[in-house]
Amino acid sequence: MKRLLSIELQKIWKNKASRVLTIAYFALLSSIALIASINFDIGPLHFDISEMGIFNFPYIWHFNTYFASWFKLFLAVIIVSMMANEYSYGTLKQNLIDGMSKKEFVLSKFFTVILFALVSTFFVFVMSLILGYSFSSYKEIGIVFSELDYLLAFFVELIGFFTICLFLGVLIKKSAFALGFLLVWKIFEGICYLLMKWLFFDTWDKAYNALGYFPMQSISNLLADPSRRLSIIKNAGNQAGFDMNYDYSVHYTSIVIVLVWTAIFISSSYYLLKRRDL
Repeated sequence: MKRLLSIELQKIWKNKASRVLTIAYFALLSSIALIASINFDIGPLHFDISEMGIFNFPYIWHFNTYFASWFKLFLAVIIVSMMANEYSYGTLKQNLIDGMSKKEFVLSKFFTVILFALVSTFFVFVMSLILGYSFSSYKEIGIVFSELDYLLAFFVELIGFFTICLFLGVLIKKSAFALGFLLVWKIFEGICYLLMKWLFFDTWDKAYNALGYFPMQSISNLLADPSRRLSIIKNAGNQAGFDMNYDYSVHYTSIVIVLVWTAIFISSSYYLLKRRDL
């Protein structure tokens, strides 16, 4: 495992574009902390983001993991480019000539995916602790370390998404087309949602629940939008007559679904490489 990871990390670090994207990704994760400095006045009203409760424990785990997940596209570009470069530069064939099996090759990519997800999760964990202890009104240990399952959901979301990107990189070989196919895939799931409602279900909720078994939607279901948990949003919604009682919890069925898709995509990547004449 160590040898395989070392090979992949060297490839990434020696590629200027991948190196820049990796640095940019973690810089953007750090930028979440800058939200605390946002404050402005509108007439007599003063808005201070840090005083709105988004950095309170345990809410901060939900807020930070949700918004950190927006930046995963940067690493997705690296994952897809990893595979595209293997074909473009002939390093895949060279690795096989040097004695690496196709199984080891796929595992080296998967280990890199896990490493990226682990480092990202640890980074968000540390940053959230710092922000929480700086701004949270609740600092009791029992409160601070409650709802850590959002970190688990974030970790699984990254692994699932990056595994899809890896599969598309193996399948399509061209990074731009592979990333474009992600958008096509999302649109396809949206069309399936409409078809399931019209053909199989009598309510939109039932069709949406069925959509949760699709790969992209199951990943999206791991972390719900946390903005409606804010008291200011809740109060505004209640005054407007909207039902603001949403389920924000992490559902372990969604985690299992994403892990199953992860196994499917990794196995499919290996199957493609095994059958393909390189």
